[in-house]
Amino acid sequence: MTVVAASDVVGVLGGMGPLATLDFMRKMLDATPAARDQEHVPVVASSIPQVPDRTAAFCGQGESPLAAMLASGRRLADAGAGLVVIPCNTAHLWFEQLQEGLGLPMLHLVDAALEEALAAAGPGARIGLLATDATLASGLYLNRPASRGVQWLQPTAAEMLEQVMPGIAAVKAGRLAEGEALLAQAARALAQRGASALVLGCTEIPLVLHAGNAPLPVIDATAALARRAVGWSLSRRRPPPPPAAP
Repeated sequence: MTVVAASDVVGVLGGMGPLATLDFMRKMLDATPAARDQEHVPVVASSIPQVPDRTAAFCGQGESPLAAMLASGRRLADAGAGLVVIPCNTAHLWFEQLQEGLGLPMLHLVDAALEEALAAAGPGARIGLLATDATLASGLYLNRPASRGVQWLQPTAAEMLEQVMPGIAAVKAGRLAEGEALLAQAARALAQRGASALVLGCTEIPLVLHAGNAPLPVIDATAALARRAVGWSLSRRRPPPPPAAP
């Protein structure tokens, strides 16, 4: 038996998009070595799909999502979360402001994905990256300190316009077969250009592209973050107090 303190609760700042949030929480369950309910990780979630579009905001074509994400994160804090995670890659463009505004520890999704990518492919590997326009243009992956030495391969402008962004949009709209076909096409192009592994850098992409149907080994950023979140919570568990002396 273990005792879980309130500060061991993982807060999921979700809704970006809703299906990706459910996928993240399922992957937390998959990552937890539990045999009964009480051994699972305590989680609170705030899934608010009305958060303004992150890519549009980055491109200067829409409202900033920061205020909405802060409000969602404060709901998590009020519910007892001791850690906040965001299963949305592009939302991490506001990671530092969120962490400062919430005053809670946070795990960075990109760092989790990079750690697993380097472990799988090795330093200096040629790694493909599928992500939104904003994630690629911002250098969210390429500029992280952990990515030094990685030879990144990215989709061409035409592939982003014709395959990646329409594929992500199809997944968000529930047209999963269409999304799978478009994103698999983009993955094949990166494999043909020499990628030895592929980072799925948008949380919609692993909903349709995975180890079973991708043309090369994949690193699922969603699953990487889920494993880190579970590890954080489990590491903070403490044994129950000893029974009182008779």
